[in-house]
Amino acid sequence: MKIKTYKNYIDGKWISSKTNKTFFSLNPATEQPIARFQDSDDNDIELAVSAAEESFPLWRDTPAPKRAEFLFKIRDLLIQEKDRLAKLEVKEMGKVYKEAAGDVQEAIDIFEYMAGEGRRLFGRTTPSELKNKFNATIRIPIGIVGLISPWNFPIAIPSWKIAPALICGNTIIFKPSSDTPLCAIELVKIIEKSGLPKGVLNLVTGSGSKVGNPIIKHPKINGLSFTGSRETGKFIRENAGLKKVNLELGSKNAIIVMEDSNLKLALEGALWGAFGTTGQRCTAASRIIIHEKVFNKFESMFVNSAKKLKLGNGLSKTTDVGPLINKAALEKSYKYVDIGKQEGAKLLCGGEGVKGKGFFFKPTIFTNVRPNSRLAQEEIFGPIVALIKIKNIDEAIKVCNGIKYGLSSAIYTGNMQYAFRAINELEFGITYVNSSTIGAEIHLPFGGTKDTGWGKEAGWSLDEFSEEKTVYIDFSRKLQKAQGVE
Repeated sequence: MKIKTYKNYIDGKWISSKTNKTFFSLNPATEQPIARFQDSDDNDIELAVSAAEESFPLWRDTPAPKRAEFLFKIRDLLIQEKDRLAKLEVKEMGKVYKEAAGDVQEAIDIFEYMAGEGRRLFGRTTPSELKNKFNATIRIPIGIVGLISPWNFPIAIPSWKIAPALICGNTIIFKPSSDTPLCAIELVKIIEKSGLPKGVLNLVTGSGSKVGNPIIKHPKINGLSFTGSRETGKFIRENAGLKKVNLELGSKNAIIVMEDSNLKLALEGALWGAFGTTGQRCTAASRIIIHEKVFNKFESMFVNSAKKLKLGNGLSKTTDVGPLINKAALEKSYKYVDIGKQEGAKLLCGGEGVKGKGFFFKPTIFTNVRPNSRLAQEEIFGPIVALIKIKNIDEAIKVCNGIKYGLSSAIYTGNMQYAFRAINELEFGITYVNSSTIGAEIHLPFGGTKDTGWGKEAGWSLDEFSEEKTVYIDFSRKLQKAQGVE
């Protein structure tokens, strides 16, 4: 079968890279190539920046309600293409169909929400300390922004970045993950159909070193939004200069199960948190912190349920868990199984892959895990979960907070004191009560504390893609000096 070659999207045209090189994207369930994509470099970034620079004045000066009309069109097109995009995401990323459809729905929701912001790009007014003087702020775009997105939500997360960047009046250089470039290309094709002016959105595929680095360091790119690893986030902070930077860098999330919790409900949340998207979420629950009074019972329930989860192609209705994204992710899961055993944790189930094609790894549960062990401290990004026993709410909060990350947390309890202590004391950007660690709603801020990164995404990301400009209007017809200076 002939394999199709896809191109970059620069200045409203689909063009080949100057390198004349390509790379493959693989189906993680079959290990078969899906298509070829441009293996671009800094020369392609220069073309994209030139296009974005030229189109910026037109897009900046387009009234925000008019910019919103394009976003509403994109929303409508995404609704029409939802099933096709979800199936494509299953093929390229590997997650099960219902999760892929949810991913596309997030894109629909964020374009709709940000379109509404076209009539709500609010500034502020405040009284002046002087007579006959008016004070206000307005939102202005940053300029050209670089958007670097991951593979685990290949439709939703790019949309989380593109929609607010557009409504604020920025032009865009978009680099998707090299594991899921086709999802990004199909998203851009849909945006192109909306009639968005050429040069406003530019897509360049390729590696982090050849494409990501030039975006990070380019002097004409004024803002960056990146979702990915902590190590890359640190590199960006050290090399981006004075750009406005938004970083979402993952976590090591936990679900607390207290002695009074509804264990059946907590079990559903733990299964979804640990093994949804095969554990490949920055909000995945890779630690389950359980009160000693219910530890043995919950452990048994959790293991028995995990063993029943079915691995397979995400398009099958019987599949619960899809493959990992690539061979490196598979090898990393094996590595952490070995680490867990070496640290003295007890393997209860899983711990191995599946014979045959595909990067499948069985749902894996360790018990007797020490809170300060590598298994409990390091982000794995796979279907591996650590069970940790605690004696009381004080210890639960201490263990939960005892990591360098802080994205998502959860507590299962019927005790309001426990719940509000978790809300007030857990050092995370998100805390759920009686629900799992995953399931963001797009009109709320998404982001964390500590090494999870800087800034917020989703519904509160306007601040990331705009500057607040202060305006003074003095109508006194004389020079007035502030702070009481005569």
